[in-house]
Amino acid sequence: MELQIKRSGAALHISPLGEDHVTYRTPTRIWCVRADGALYARAYNGIDSRWYKAALAHKVGRIRAAGVTREVAFEPVEGAVNDAIDDGYPEKYGGSPCLNAMISPRACAATVRIVPRNNRSAM
Repeated sequence: MELQIKRSGAALHISPLGEDHVTYRTPTRIWCVRADGALYARAYNGIDSRWYKAALAHKVGRIRAAGVTREVAFEPVEGAVNDAIDDGYPEKYGGSPCLNAMISPRACAATVRIVPRNNRSAM
């Protein structure tokens, strides 16, 4: 099963699992793109972003978009797929003053693949 966001303009909020391994962190609005059939997100502030650090440390969390919440896992991303992700950001967010930051080496270093954790219907 893959995650799909039916409303392309819907904001995506991400909530990695917290330090107690029970509660989820405060939702953070993030930019996400699809590339090579998968859903990816980057941390604007790079590897020092709190949500990114929590996502890598705990590997699981939740996302919410268009009123739908899904349990997900986070996988770190490296390599050639980042070129496809770079291409996806201008296609989706072209014209934004934040675009250059999201395709910068800093944000690229803080990229995660978001994958479903259960068999519920795709988003």
